[in-house]
Amino acid sequence: MHQVDSLQINFNADQLALLNIAMAFLMFSVALDVRPADFRKVALFPKSIVVGMVAQYLLFPLLTLGIIYWFQPPVSMALGMVLVSMCPSGNMTNFLVHFSGSNTALSVTLNAIIILLATIITPAGFLFWAQFIPGSEALRKAFEVGFGEMALIIIELILAPLLFGMWLNGRFPERVARLRPWVQRIALILFFSILVLALLGNGQNLVDYLGYAFTIVLVHNALGLATGYGVGRLSRLPESDSRTLAFETGIHNTALGLLLIFRFFNGLGGMALIAAWWGIWDLVTGISLAAWWRQQKVKQVSG
Repeated sequence: MHQVDSLQINFNADQLALLNIAMAFLMFSVALDVRPADFRKVALFPKSIVVGMVAQYLLFPLLTLGIIYWFQPPVSMALGMVLVSMCPSGNMTNFLVHFSGSNTALSVTLNAIIILLATIITPAGFLFWAQFIPGSEALRKAFEVGFGEMALIIIELILAPLLFGMWLNGRFPERVARLRPWVQRIALILFFSILVLALLGNGQNLVDYLGYAFTIVLVHNALGLATGYGVGRLSRLPESDSRTLAFETGIHNTALGLLLIFRFFNGLGGMALIAAWWGIWDLVTGISLAAWWRQQKVKQVSG
């Protein structure tokens, strides 16, 4: 076993409780942008929705295993890569798609569907794909993570706040419109403040192993972006839809990944390091790519 596989990020019970609250509040803030009508827009982009789901939940996990076999990272880091690949799209995808001039309506619809499906797909997908990580059996058995437990925490911290936020948005749209910017800013500040404070005591350990994670996350994230875009073009989707799928496949809610790592894997260091660095790096690449594509405007037409 590699040394990083035994490293743990220490969270006490109070910090973990605050992190759970912050995560739920963050998802509530995301839901204020989602309306029930967004789900009905599937009929506008049926092919793009299907291609996006295949890219995110089939092709990207397969390619993730390919990277793992090629780089042979420590087992805990490989588990972190698989967990990230099964986390839903990141909270920033709608903004990045809009900023880049891509298909915002498709992004909103696909993001909403993926978040709802995360209750089942994230735990089931992780438990399935993790079986194929070489040498992971002993580490997986040590934690005995069950589908039901992971699904329940996702319902509590993702699905319930999402549905409540959607209900408020539909019931009181004008009030929500005024409150939305402040709620979303507070949610982000709250979550990352708690996360940073909790990680400070483990800072040296993270620095010691950052070199293991940097190259892997760089390649993994680039492959996610390329998978979404490439599959879109190969499927003959419009350029705007392909760009949207790049963000939906390459940007992931690693905040959820971290919470699951702290809740079910006792803050396993390799997993936490991959998820934490992913959360930073995919914003760097996402914003850079959005700025580049913003200069190359395309027609937002979908088939």
